[in-house]
Amino acid sequence: MAAAAAATAAATATTAAAAAGAAPDYEAAELYTRSFRVGALGRCWMQHLGPPDLSLAAEAAADEDAALVAELGCELEMVPELQEVCSIGMLMSSDKEEDPDVIPEDNSLLTLRIRKEALERREETIIVDRACRQETLAYEMESHASGKRPDSPADLVEEGELLLTLNIFYPVIFQKHKDYKPYQTVLVLGSQKLTELRDSISCVSDFQIGGEFSSQPDQAPEHISKDLYKSAFFYFEGIFYNDKRYPECRDLSRTIIEWSESHDRGYVNLQSDDMENYTFNDLSLKIGFPYLFCHQGDCEHIVIITDIRLIHYDDCLDRNLYPLLIKKHWLCTRKCFVCKMYTARWVTNNDSLAPEDPCFFCDVCFQMLHYDLEGNKLGEFLAYPYVDPGIFN
Repeated sequence: MAAAAAATAAATATTAAAAAGAAPDYEAAELYTRSFRVGALGRCWMQHLGPPDLSLAAEAAADEDAALVAELGCELEMVPELQEVCSIGMLMSSDKEEDPDVIPEDNSLLTLRIRKEALERREETIIVDRACRQETLAYEMESHASGKRPDSPADLVEEGELLLTLNIFYPVIFQKHKDYKPYQTVLVLGSQKLTELRDSISCVSDFQIGGEFSSQPDQAPEHISKDLYKSAFFYFEGIFYNDKRYPECRDLSRTIIEWSESHDRGYVNLQSDDMENYTFNDLSLKIGFPYLFCHQGDCEHIVIITDIRLIHYDDCLDRNLYPLLIKKHWLCTRKCFVCKMYTARWVTNNDSLAPEDPCFFCDVCFQMLHYDLEGNKLGEFLAYPYVDPGIFN
């Protein structure tokens, strides 16, 4: 997290120190920065940067040519040739190029010899030759929105807008990934409300269906947990920001605040407020510090702000696309125990017809194994609807 925050740590620390009248820190030695007001950081940048630095218009071709001449010390007449030779199109493979998996025998390149050995070793071993989608498409989502502009000028992001990068981690019930695996990386604008981030977070617990339905599997309710339990909060720097937009929402932070005040537990001045009244520019934050998002009563996600910067003309400039999901972790789906093909939709306990407890089934195999043609239950078991975490892939 410290590496991701290094680009902005010096600026944030300098701003905080200047506000306090202390000597500025030009390098953050800790894992996270000092607390600072996000909106004040943006105003500080705008005071020190000029209109060319804040402009979201693409650079003019003449300015690019002049900059290239000044940087390389070449003649202006050579610029078109250099741009053609060094263009991205020159990196594309031609139609006549040979298969890259076929390595010629008479080669002197060490990289080709190593690649040939790797290909031969792959053929000898009986393994599934499958590239990890998570690594192959790691930056594909971000590239799709890069430089995208809205159809309507009213939806264009304003110059000088702040862009925050947030890592949202798996809930703590995922023991395998809870310490180091962010399952979503999201870009949000400083002017966006906390409720917009709250609505953009996808979690498998929001899609759960409560209840046991072995007697009437076809009558499982359509309402999911997200429709029934809408309460949630963010915790930033001693303040709980509760989602109170709906009448059925409860203040989930009240129990925590009362618990902290009942004894001297070291937590002082904990406060609560409504998240719909606050934007990210209104918050005081630390880059690299773990904060909390809680929903469904006890589903807790660590949220870490890894970067804060000004928006650039190469970024997505369509306000309607923010919060913008740029990365997500890929999970293997749990397959049906019987057919091994389809994603599990049911989980059974104390199942006299299953070799495992719990056991997972797709819809078709679950019905064929546990019910007769008239829909009567066969054997003894408990059945619950199952939502696979891999649905977000």
